[in-house]
Amino acid sequence: MAIMYSINDLNNINEKLQPLKELAERELKSIYGLSSNVYTPHIDAHNKVCVRKAKILLDLKNNGLMPFTEVETISAKLMTLYKRAENNKIVEYNGHSYECQFAPLTLSKSGKIVRTWAKYWLKKTADGKNDEQWQSQVREIWPENFLIKVSDIQ
Repeated sequence: MAIMYSINDLNNINEKLQPLKELAERELKSIYGLSSNVYTPHIDAHNKVCVRKAKILLDLKNNGLMPFTEVETISAKLMTLYKRAENNKIVEYNGHSYECQFAPLTLSKSGKIVRTWAKYWLKKTADGKNDEQWQSQVREIWPENFLIKVSDIQ
């Protein structure tokens, strides 16, 4: 049986998210330029809450308590129309340009081989840049596409 969330669950997760986001951003700035494995508890906690929020939002939308966004609707159409689109492919849809992007989703244990890729679409502005609001919504709706996991399989 599917879990059913309420708007109250969404409000609660949003309250947890704001302070975590601030800590994660500070932590990210402090580790800029460092290499190797860096302990990032605030970024990890922020990412975990973002994924939980996305699950709550999806459940609310699937149960008709919230509408699907324009980003979700258009992305679903583009995924259907351009199943075989390659990275950086730009297409026109309803008078706007969209760019297909891929991001590494799962890496091999060594971190040298990408096992799984996440595919998503970014809306382009008239000057050819990414629409920042659209990109922000993509990251909020599908945060798991921007978290790289390591696979146990070599």
